[in-house]
Amino acid sequence: MDNRICKTRRGLLKAGMAFALTGLATRPAFAAFEQEKTMVRGLSFYNVHTGESLKTDYWSEGTYLQEALVDINHILRDYRNNQVLPIEPHLLDLLYGLRNTLDTTRPFQIISGYRSPATNAILAANSDGVAKGSLHMQAKAIDLYVEGVPLNELRRAAIALRGGGVGYYPDSNFVHVDVGRVRTW
Repeated sequence: MDNRICKTRRGLLKAGMAFALTGLATRPAFAAFEQEKTMVRGLSFYNVHTGESLKTDYWSEGTYLQEALVDINHILRDYRNNQVLPIEPHLLDLLYGLRNTLDTTRPFQIISGYRSPATNAILAANSDGVAKGSLHMQAKAIDLYVEGVPLNELRRAAIALRGGGVGYYPDSNFVHVDVGRVRTW
């Protein structure tokens, strides 16, 4: 076989392996526990607007726990009009990964979870920081902070997970996390 062809094939194989490994490296950091079927995943929340607290296991032995999801949907509802939309379970998994990355058991302090289209329109009309097509309206986003965790540390941890979008709002004291495409602002 021609030595030049072998080098080209070897180069292609190396490039292919590098590409494949890069693809693995960009998988969300929280994806590893998505394969785990025997563990329990739990989260704690405190809604700063309603004063409600929730500590619950939302996933066990390979399945999401419906009763826990109902409770989570309630605490993350649009508190302005009490509208509820089921929260995207992958958002909960992202929060679980974030909690573990931060190595904390403190509750997530919720600024905003689900937002109805009417609420979002009002907020967008009064603020440049609210997207008209916000993922909050699809129950795929949450604005939060964790007491005792510096906001910049929370932001860095969320970015490292590569689970979706991360917005940083230090003047308002929260970080936005969503399960849309990976991006930062």
